[in-house]
Amino acid sequence: MKRSFFLAAALTVATMPAMAHTGIGTGSSMASGFTHPIGGLDHILAMVAVGILAAQQGGKSLWLIPASFVAMMVFGGALGLNGVAVPMVEIGIVGSIIVLGAVIALGRQFPPAAAMVLVGFLAIFHGHAHGTEMPMDASGLAYGLGFVVATALLHGAGVGASLLARKLDKDITPIALRASGSAIAVMGAVLFVL
Repeated sequence: MKRSFFLAAALTVATMPAMAHTGIGTGSSMASGFTHPIGGLDHILAMVAVGILAAQQGGKSLWLIPASFVAMMVFGGALGLNGVAVPMVEIGIVGSIIVLGAVIALGRQFPPAAAMVLVGFLAIFHGHAHGTEMPMDASGLAYGLGFVVATALLHGAGVGASLLARKLDKDITPIALRASGSAIAVMGAVLFVL
């Protein structure tokens, strides 16, 4: 019982500090795209939460939810890369953490299409931030591939930790996942205040 809870809690806490979305780092190509999502607590929390939500929903949602996030994140990245404004990107990113955490904390089953629409909408904000922050000398394709791979790995971490928790203690896992959702939502609220 305690192992599952602590595994879920460790997943939400063991991350890097958040960074503002104004010219993070320098460099180019795939490495630059890869480091953007893993370089900030805001992206890590949201993307791991997508994986946790997918595992919590189960069935086809296990891959449909992360795939819809990635697809719409690429769309948002293309918008940002082409200078198309999306209002309140930073609020959308932090809001996505709060919303995803709250949805996980509720522990309810949703139709896959509804969950896909929700995460797809939230992904636009993350993608836009990635696109607008692409270094000037980077290849758009390589940079995009980098942030797609990093995002997929973070989704996989959320799915993997959730499935591992279920394997360790099937009875307590729903409670542990809901607790991790609550922790994610609270961390999102803290980021919003900061």
